[in-house]
Amino acid sequence: MFLRLLKESLLFAYNSVIVNKLRTFLSLFGITIGIFAIITVFTVLDWMESSIRENIASLGDNTIYVHKWPWGMNPDMKWWEIIKRPVPTYGEYEELKTRLSTADELSFAVQTNVTVKYKNNSADNVTFFSYTYGYENIRSFEIRSGRYFSLFEANSGKNVAILGADIADKLFENIDPVGKIVTIRGKKLRVIGVIKKEGVGGIGDNGFDETIMAPINLTRNMVDIRHESLNPMIIVKSKEDVPVEELRDDLTATLRAIRRLKPSQKNDFALNQASLISQGFDAVFAGINLGGWIIGGFSILVGGFGIANIMFVSVKERTKIIGIQKALGAKSHFILQQFLYESVLLSLVGGLFGLILVFAGTLIMNKVWDLNIHLTLENVLLALFISGSIGVISGYTPARTAARLNPVDAIATTF
Repeated sequence: MFLRLLKESLLFAYNSVIVNKLRTFLSLFGITIGIFAIITVFTVLDWMESSIRENIASLGDNTIYVHKWPWGMNPDMKWWEIIKRPVPTYGEYEELKTRLSTADELSFAVQTNVTVKYKNNSADNVTFFSYTYGYENIRSFEIRSGRYFSLFEANSGKNVAILGADIADKLFENIDPVGKIVTIRGKKLRVIGVIKKEGVGGIGDNGFDETIMAPINLTRNMVDIRHESLNPMIIVKSKEDVPVEELRDDLTATLRAIRRLKPSQKNDFALNQASLISQGFDAVFAGINLGGWIIGGFSILVGGFGIANIMFVSVKERTKIIGIQKALGAKSHFILQQFLYESVLLSLVGGLFGLILVFAGTLIMNKVWDLNIHLTLENVLLALFISGSIGVISGYTPARTAARLNPVDAIATTF
């Protein structure tokens, strides 16, 4: 009996939706826009969060970056004290390399922006990243073509370079860059490799796609690697069996000894970790998530009122039919189900159209901007749940009104 009533209620709801096409469209439109808005926000947010966390993870959970400036400002820190700090030096890197027993790998690195030229082609504002041999054991990346620096090339400062994928494509187009000569600040460098494309991250970070790598001993002949504008840093990776906290303590004590700091003096260096960035973004993601609910919530609210209004109109139009149904023995719960299913059906169909728009949008964005945005199963289920819930909430009051009609009054109505 329940299944038969369910089937008949769904058929009534379906026929009502099909017959009243304009009303159906207006009802669907509000929910479609609402679901499109809220799921678009969450889909983009998921992509941003995933990309950012992947970029942060690439820094290494067991890796510490020695900088002058901290990545996250502590209320107890004073910027006028930090600005007086010395930058990490190559000499400190060499001392740490011999003293640290908890470190698996160390690298000294600097970076600056340069213009790179190949014949008539040029690329401006390219990140020129230089480091000591061994950096590849700290930050993993794949070589698309060619090879990596040899130990001899790194130590002797040979005029060699490795290009990021975007820079290689921009300068050489369809030509293989390996073996070609590029010019940076009047110095000619031979390209020995190209890094595999890493893609755009959630905060516009392209990894190494728009960089040029070179040995630090080459760069020190071109610029002053002690200059603060080059953002000199020492990167330290802990051994597998050593907790990063132990490495941090060892690094702090050793650096203080190298810089001959008294026990009463504060550290004049910053030890940065990927977890500091991750913690900073937690609040950002929470704020964006809340904003998404607010923006989408208003859209859904408008759609819900639209469905409720349409359902009240539907009840008015079908008052005589409801009276006849009840006179023939239809129970109140059957009338209630009939209108409630119609409301839920409208809302779910509107939600599906909204999901189709989101899916089409992700395909277009991935194609045009070479992104990697996907509509996740979690967001699909969330959209259907929201749609169904709005259908129930918006349709319940009209359905209850219809179910409580007196059959004699309903048949006699002039509407």
